[in-house]
Amino acid sequence: MARLLHMPEVATSSAEAVLQSWPVSENTSYTAQDVIATIETEKAVVDVEADSDGVILKTLVPEGARVDVGAPIALIGAPGERVADLGALLARLGVATPRPRDAVVPDTAAVSPPPIGAVPEGSGHRTFTSPLARRMAAEAGIPVEKITGTGPHGRIVRRDVEAAVVTRDTRPRDVPEPPRPPADAPVAPQVPAQARAFTDVPHARMRRAIATRTAESKRSIPHFYLRGTARADALLEVRRQLNDDGPVRISVNDLVVKAVARAHTLVPAMNVIWTEDAVRSFSSVDVSVAVATDRGLATPVVRSAEQLSVSSVASTVRDFVERAKNGRLGQAELEGGTITVSNLGMYGTEEFAAIINPPQSAILAVGAARREPVVGKDTIEVGTVMRVTLSVDHRPVDGAVAAEWMRAFLTLIENPLRILA
Repeated sequence: MARLLHMPEVATSSAEAVLQSWPVSENTSYTAQDVIATIETEKAVVDVEADSDGVILKTLVPEGARVDVGAPIALIGAPGERVADLGALLARLGVATPRPRDAVVPDTAAVSPPPIGAVPEGSGHRTFTSPLARRMAAEAGIPVEKITGTGPHGRIVRRDVEAAVVTRDTRPRDVPEPPRPPADAPVAPQVPAQARAFTDVPHARMRRAIATRTAESKRSIPHFYLRGTARADALLEVRRQLNDDGPVRISVNDLVVKAVARAHTLVPAMNVIWTEDAVRSFSSVDVSVAVATDRGLATPVVRSAEQLSVSSVASTVRDFVERAKNGRLGQAELEGGTITVSNLGMYGTEEFAAIINPPQSAILAVGAARREPVVGKDTIEVGTVMRVTLSVDHRPVDGAVAAEWMRAFLTLIENPLRILA
């Protein structure tokens, strides 16, 4: 029996996602657990697996289209099923004219009446506008006829309206808007002198997500910061010994992740998050690890890090890094945790403060381990020093609790055998 496949809500409270690709083409059979669609959220690329054997009778959205969660994306049937009149079946299912949010709208005379935002036929030019862009333009008081579309076939999309708003708001008030040429006038290329001085790179979905989350974090979370310094000589020596004898390459960051997990077990009052009704405390320690990619920053979560060996942490993080670079992290791997480790030491950064990743309650910023003078018992000697900054949400965690945690963490770094215990 043919049925509709809908865009799933792969991320909590998500309103839309991008249909990235169709691994299975139309009229091709698949089996249960085969990947039949690949979708992209703000953070990850997610494979949609079939729940049973079947066949894709008709794809309803093209690759690259942005689709609302819950909207139909394909018509699927039982193995070997064929439908004589797909149009009639889709009409009975309420999908007479499937149109994703940014799909190409056919420029044919059969469209009647013209879509809202289109120039009348007699003008010699038709401009199509996405529903979101049309609403944004109306709210901004900008006629869609004055906006240049950069979407498929010149369609006006959200970024075009945003650019028009910026242009309007930055134009000096005493400078009138340049007159628009007649519709039938030849279009001459106009390149403003200032346009040659910069290049605009459109925001990727992940970049927009990072901007939204970090801005919201700084607005809504009362951050406070603790800074600490630890001797890292013993930590580096333990790492050297582990790498000499073990099959898995251990990084300094792997040991830091284990130290963070161990400190959370020693100070369980840090293993919490803030919710609207309560402070939620966790029995296991899930630690996020910040991973930089060409697409933006991802923070996959190492689950039950306090129970894993250092080599298991290293293997898990290495797998995260490889898949993050290819955009293949699952949404579930990016959710949860109470603290994130952000390490910029490999770039030579000595010290920095990081923004909390909500709904977590803390993030540890780790600087480079550097050789510098340190004060010994009665002398000055050369040692390896690591500086860290802990950003904390003051709603679920008080300063004294965070200070106790920082002391435990620094002690573990300087006595790394306790990390392995």
